[in-house]
Amino acid sequence: MSKSLARVTLALRAGGVDAVPLEMPGETRTAEQAAAAAGCALDQIVKSILFQGASGRLYLFLTAGGNQVDPVRAGDLAGETLGRADGRTVREITGFAIGGVAPVGHLTPLPVWMDPKLLEFAQIWAAAGTPRHIFAITPEALQRLSGAGTADFTA
Repeated sequence: MSKSLARVTLALRAGGVDAVPLEMPGETRTAEQAAAAAGCALDQIVKSILFQGASGRLYLFLTAGGNQVDPVRAGDLAGETLGRADGRTVREITGFAIGGVAPVGHLTPLPVWMDPKLLEFAQIWAAAGTPRHIFAITPEALQRLSGAGTADFTA
């Protein structure tokens, strides 16, 4: 088991969530790939989108699969101008490579916000730390585990 997958599994267990990451036969790097693999609606996929502030700090936005983060609205929440985080910084701070960033199990705690659209579903699916592993969870459990605040930050 990869270190990334192990961290996600440990975070789920430590949070009292009975979710088992599943290895999919194909990649789940994109929301579309993950939805096809899980057999769910696109908006049931949690995209873990990282932005970097002018200060260098990273911010995590958990977004429904069909939605896009509005950088201006996200920056208002963060209190600084935001741009996309580069792959090296993402891996260094979270421990995950882009395409497998999980919403939990990060090496460094981050400020986190959740798209209210995700709360419309009984079950959602998120990356489990690799480009081929995903897990199912209730939105409420994910919000509790990630420490996410709910906010409208989509375009």
